[in-house]
Amino acid sequence: MNLSLAAFFSSSLLVRLAPWLFVLLWSTGFISAKYGLPYSEPFTFLAWRMAFNLLAFACLLKLFRVKLPGNYRLWGQQLLAGALIHGAYLGGVFSAIDAGIPAGLTALLVGLQPLLTGLLVFVFWQQKLRLSQWLGLLLGLLGVLLVLQQTSEMQLQGVAVTWTGLAWVLLALLGITLGTLYQKNACESQSPLTASFIQYVACLGLMLTAAWMADEGPVHWHPDFILALGWSVLVLSVGALLLLLLMIRAGESTRTASYFYLVPPLTALEAWLLFDESMTLLALAGMLITLMGVYWANRPARS
Repeated sequence: MNLSLAAFFSSSLLVRLAPWLFVLLWSTGFISAKYGLPYSEPFTFLAWRMAFNLLAFACLLKLFRVKLPGNYRLWGQQLLAGALIHGAYLGGVFSAIDAGIPAGLTALLVGLQPLLTGLLVFVFWQQKLRLSQWLGLLLGLLGVLLVLQQTSEMQLQGVAVTWTGLAWVLLALLGITLGTLYQKNACESQSPLTASFIQYVACLGLMLTAAWMADEGPVHWHPDFILALGWSVLVLSVGALLLLLLMIRAGESTRTASYFYLVPPLTALEAWLLFDESMTLLALAGMLITLMGVYWANRPARS
């Protein structure tokens, strides 16, 4: 049976539900990391995930009859993008959670990516920011300071919030920010399926190298690890990506960023329900202020 992306994405109901399903699925990425890491060290987990990602996307390329590019330049562009977007981002997130940073806090700090992007665009591309965008940056900074105040309290309560863990979060934040900017401004257009496949090739190479350099041990194939790995591959790497493609194809690309802002509070709520992570009023206030800041920083200009 011949299939096409257009035929696959023809359901109007799926179009309407796609943004909310995407946010819900994407927020679980931090939770699946926390479920899997007790049975595997971070780079080993990600190496297995990337290997199965490549298998899944090879099937998708065959299913939709999409061929990989023969141009080495296109491969080079996506390999670098993948090293940043998937390698630095996922490696940083998993290592931060493995180092003891709560999943909710990790999601919130990495969720500052739109704010950091706006600041870098202003500094390096001389793109002027509106007053509402400056207000958003300041509100976002205030929110983060409030959340970090909670981390000092958590440190006193015996929760392992370390500078090493925060450094991994910073790596993840820089990776997703710089990778997104690079892909948007320097990479030539190609099929999202082929771009994702090549990016996963880069990430697999990085994770195998990092696992070898860190002398990580073998995986304990516990049911929780298998569930976390399967969820990461099928639900996040495949399901969430196809929903994102549907949103873009349906004309949702200009609104996609706003949906990402719901990820940190959803992750914090999931971590509170599943792992009893702390949710103080101060942290909640900081989270809401940060979300408000990101909204104002990315609010479209009035015509």
